[in-house]
Amino acid sequence: MAVSRRRFVTSVLAGSALAATSSATEFFASPAQAASPPGDVVGKVTVGYQGWFSAPGDSAPIGGWWHWSRDRFQPPSPANTTIVSWPDMREYTRSYPTAYPNLGNGSPATLFSSYDQQTVDTHFRWMQEYGCDTAALQRFNPTGDEGPTRDAMTLKVRAAAERYNRKFYIMYDVTDWLTMQSDIKTDWTTKMSTHTASSAYARQNGKPVVCIWGFGFSESSRPFTPGPCLEVINWFKAQGCYVIGGVPTWWRLGREDSRPGFLDVYHAFHAISPWMVYRTDTLEGLDSYYNNVNIGDLADCAARGIDYLPCVMPGDLAGGHRRHGDFYWRHIYNMVRLGSQGLYVSMFDEYNEGNQIAKTSETQATTPAGANIRALDEDGVACSSDYYLRITADGGRMLKGQLALTAVRPTSPMVGTSPPATGNLAAGKSTSASSQNGSFAASNAVDSDAGSYWESGGGSFPHWWQVDLGASHPVNKLVLRLPAGWGARTQTITVQGSVDGSSFSTIAGASAFAFDPATGNTVTRTLTTTTARHLRLSIAGNTGWAAGQLSQVEVYASSATTDNPPTAPSGLTVTGKTSSSVSLSWTVSTDDNGVTGYQVRQGATVVATVTGTTATVSGLSASTAYTFTVTARDAAGNTSGASAAVTVTTDAAANSDLARGRSTSESSHVQSYGSGNVVDGDANSYWESANGAFPQWVQVDLGSARTVGRVVLKLPPSSAWGRRTQTLAVQGSVDGGSFGTLVGAAGRTFDPASGNQVALTFSAAQTRYVRITVTGNTGWPAGQLSGLEVYAS
Repeated sequence: MAVSRRRFVTSVLAGSALAATSSATEFFASPAQAASPPGDVVGKVTVGYQGWFSAPGDSAPIGGWWHWSRDRFQPPSPANTTIVSWPDMREYTRSYPTAYPNLGNGSPATLFSSYDQQTVDTHFRWMQEYGCDTAALQRFNPTGDEGPTRDAMTLKVRAAAERYNRKFYIMYDVTDWLTMQSDIKTDWTTKMSTHTASSAYARQNGKPVVCIWGFGFSESSRPFTPGPCLEVINWFKAQGCYVIGGVPTWWRLGREDSRPGFLDVYHAFHAISPWMVYRTDTLEGLDSYYNNVNIGDLADCAARGIDYLPCVMPGDLAGGHRRHGDFYWRHIYNMVRLGSQGLYVSMFDEYNEGNQIAKTSETQATTPAGANIRALDEDGVACSSDYYLRITADGGRMLKGQLALTAVRPTSPMVGTSPPATGNLAAGKSTSASSQNGSFAASNAVDSDAGSYWESGGGSFPHWWQVDLGASHPVNKLVLRLPAGWGARTQTITVQGSVDGSSFSTIAGASAFAFDPATGNTVTRTLTTTTARHLRLSIAGNTGWAAGQLSQVEVYASSATTDNPPTAPSGLTVTGKTSSSVSLSWTVSTDDNGVTGYQVRQGATVVATVTGTTATVSGLSASTAYTFTVTARDAAGNTSGASAAVTVTTDAAANSDLARGRSTSESSHVQSYGSGNVVDGDANSYWESANGAFPQWVQVDLGSARTVGRVVLKLPPSSAWGRRTQTLAVQGSVDGGSFGTLVGAAGRTFDPASGNQVALTFSAAQTRYVRITVTGNTGWPAGQLSGLEVYAS
């Protein structure tokens, strides 16, 4: 059984003390620049996925309570366990009884099995709903007793990724795998490489992604020297793979957790992802690593054209490191402001080490009684079970430039709840402003630091500052502050409110707010009770400085009941589609004061607004996958959470190439001439099979069964490709297993005088997989194609 990464902890904390972040600039970040363009890992959020839990009765070949118990042949209990966190079990349709005490609410303590397809589907549905783009499927030494189970798990992950439009790739962990150098190549060529034919297999720069985790670590469980490691990396690169290195924290300096002499190994990777779990448990530590390690790492990678994909972590729940989300957000914020090209979250389902982001027990009521397992409210702050998934979603949006870069966590621990009427509604909420001066960001006015402040840019008044309270409240009091040591000044301020963030009304007209250090530089105003979600302060003058200035803004509500958001729509279904539109329907939402309408969203963009429960989204591209969600709105302007997402591919345009950009596979290829070249639209790139070993084949997966009646086969148009005849047949399949003949084998002549292409028309058939089988070639002892185009007619 693989050794837990929990053991590999360095006690060294990088360098200096906390770098100040209270004045961090808030702006809308551009997507990070990278050595590589956006793909399935660059510009994306990847989550580490263990998928290594099983239970008696789940049919897993390994048998027993794999990764739940120290003795897997005995049920898990407080005395026989490997876990430190308890999963939220409410969405699993099958669970397995344990020897733990009943939960705090009296229910039996049951656990899931990763070997159940429904478990994996649930996890990948969560990934889809919360913006986790790609899963790195962990693969330890598969030559032992866990190999068959891990092989089967790869199939289950592939199926779930295809079903929920997520990407996945294989992440080899070489811990305790002493025969790794030969075994890893055999495993890839005989087993794992077949999965690259899936439309869900992650690609970067057109290459299938593989990660190797563990080269260069100083622990005795990875005793490899640089030579074999470098040879393995170069071997994978020769297979046409994009290779990521999961490397030690101190890889660049070759000390602490890194062996010396490995720099050439690290620099051979296409991308580097330094390990960070258990390297620190404080916000100060994260900032110290940012200043003393991460900045230098990124500069080293940038100088060598290596993509930087750092590890971010929610913190050990069992160790009390999470700080109700602040630790995780600080780590994400630091890596995004650094300019990282992507994020690797460790981990999705790591209940063993307590750093999971998957749904987790919220309170002791849903945790085994007396088992000493911390729930998400361990520090006294109530958190919903999906809280760390929601933080991940916001972090992904910030990475992609869809959310303002902010050191203040925008995600509330609970969904659909409001602070008590006596609490400050603005604390930690999302802010914006008409401008800012240098680093004096709008978010400084809602943080916990009374000395930090927002200051507008110079120039003529007015300037404005705004806060989103997260839900509509009956606002009735406002408290404004400046730093205590500042001299007296008066600002002329108008208070405005809005329920939707676009249409504002005046709550209190322009008046003088006199800030005096003798009274703590604090001004309190009672307001006419007004229902508002967005509060804007418009500043028309300031006697102390030529700009608007605020160090703290506090907003309070009356004791009236808060208008809660509607429930999220459910049952989102695709009811029809064409080449340019998709029709949707869903189940009505409920609200305490009534739903007024719905918004259909594609990502963060609203693409349709309706009052009923159906909508048609038009203006779409043909043969393109789209993902939609729906939110509900009420009369107070509150917006519900998003529905579960649906993904749909529009129909092909009339007689377009159905194969362009689709997933491919092959019987073999040489050098860099892989099957993907036949659908990349580049006339000069091509597939070439192994030499002297007919028959050979190349095939394309159209994504779903389509009506097919014609193929066009091409070789590079250059006259250097002399005339040749290839004997070939065209076959089709709807399931990828059973193929029928569409065009019988015959000699087909490719002549540069006529463009080096051959068109074959046949009786229309429903086909998903189109295969070209080559049994001879007069020009070269191999199958060769630069283009495989497939048409309806």
